[in-house]
Amino acid sequence: MSTQGDQAADPELLRNRAGTARERDPAEPLEELDLEEAIARNVRMQRQQQGLSVGEMAEKVGISKAMLSKIENAQTSCSLSTLARLATGLDVPVTSLFRGADSERPASYVAQGTGARIVRAGTKEGHEYELLGSLRGEHKRLECLLVTLSEKSETYPLFQHPGTEFIYVLEGSMDYSHSRSVYRLGPGDSLQLDGEGRHGPVALVDLPIRFLSVIAFPEVAL
Repeated sequence: MSTQGDQAADPELLRNRAGTARERDPAEPLEELDLEEAIARNVRMQRQQQGLSVGEMAEKVGISKAMLSKIENAQTSCSLSTLARLATGLDVPVTSLFRGADSERPASYVAQGTGARIVRAGTKEGHEYELLGSLRGEHKRLECLLVTLSEKSETYPLFQHPGTEFIYVLEGSMDYSHSRSVYRLGPGDSLQLDGEGRHGPVALVDLPIRFLSVIAFPEVAL
């Protein structure tokens, strides 16, 4: 187990909230990179990866060597046209130059045993669903469930839903149907499926059964 002393001895292991490692005094607060610092870091990294000197890169992009040096040292703010030139010269998307300066991104944390119990179509048949997380990204919604089947559980008419589902079995075994196929799933087995195909447990072989179900719902048309 690492200690606070260990962290002080290894400041390179500290990360800011944007997930980008920085050289810093361990006593400094872990703040996000600001925009200029993020652009500076990404431009410098991309240039070095392509084996270009500051002068070579400046000539390729069409800006002065002094300007590029200022950009790489976060001493100036880039105009949109300069950012476009840099991205074209480096052959990368403009958005990649902002990496590390993103605002706080959402995450869903659920402590052991505290997931909300939710009602689904199979609840009446003894299927228990514990919500481990539900996160709506820019285009998709991701839902994570811990499903428990016990002695009081029964097989249920098969499900259909939009999106893609991933199943990982933690305990017990079952025969799981999808479309025209049936799979015997036991601990450590996984199944990824198209949710539009009818699917669900058709035989509860070894109870209790616990499995993770992760569903990525498609983009919702506005």
